[in-house]
Amino acid sequence: MFRSGQFVADQLGELRPAQVQPNGVDLTLGAVYEQVTPGRIERGDKRVGDRRELDAEDGVYHLDPGGYVVGYAERVAIPEEHVGFLYPRSSLLRNSCMLNTAVWDAGYEGRGEGLLEVHHPIELERGARIAQLVLAAADHADTYDGAYQRENL
Repeated sequence: MFRSGQFVADQLGELRPAQVQPNGVDLTLGAVYEQVTPGRIERGDKRVGDRRELDAEDGVYHLDPGGYVVGYAERVAIPEEHVGFLYPRSSLLRNSCMLNTAVWDAGYEGRGEGLLEVHHPIELERGARIAQLVLAAADHADTYDGAYQRENL
């Protein structure tokens, strides 16, 4: 069962009222990065490629078509007995952009990241709402304690 937007908001702390939606909470753009070196994913390990933060003129990123890593401004903490899913806001989709994310496991805490695919030039302002986090009740055997725990905090 998915939880209410107010329940999700209670897990995140301070938010603007406009971020709380009926079924989730909008996460905002913290920063945009371009990957500059290759990463590697192996059977038993991984290496994330180096990145550089793009310049934001007066707080606005001017993005050409391509792939970018976005960092969310909000600290997220997924409570026990829940799993988080992050979806792009429809405004991104309507502007030829897609946000790809992964499952957020119970116990994860940090300022997560996603892959922004830009198919037509767009301007994104730092602090703009770009994604919606929803939480669902879930059974689990353990909580997250992986390499990304407490990322970007």
